[in-house]
Amino acid sequence: MGARPDRANRLELVLERDGPTCIWCGRVFAGLVRPTTEHVVPRVKGGPSWLENEVAACRRCNAERGHRTPVEWLEECLRRGWPADEARLGRALAALAEAIGALGGQRRARPYLDAQLRRLRRRTDGAAGQVG
Repeated sequence: MGARPDRANRLELVLERDGPTCIWCGRVFAGLVRPTTEHVVPRVKGGPSWLENEVAACRRCNAERGHRTPVEWLEECLRRGWPADEARLGRALAALAEAIGALGGQRRARPYLDAQLRRLRRRTDGAAGQVG
């Protein structure tokens, strides 16, 4: 595998992949709403600075998330009435799990990632059970 893109290039690639909106609040990046890269698995939990571990978030959401897990922050955003993109979060978590599986390493990130995947799956399964 070749060299990994630097931070600025990763942000550009994330925006191409996911579109020009904040994953958490849904605001379009324009004017004062500037995009940042948000680590799905935080670096303090062993999350790598890989494209597969990053999504685009506005500065406000990135700062407000703090140390909350991605699924906790997703739930908080939804409670606030924001159109948080649960499917995009699921894709990011799954892509990171696949990348770690292929590349190895990331021993510290794996349990955190696995727990987030389980929690998101329970949310999705619970929501599917309520439909009808």
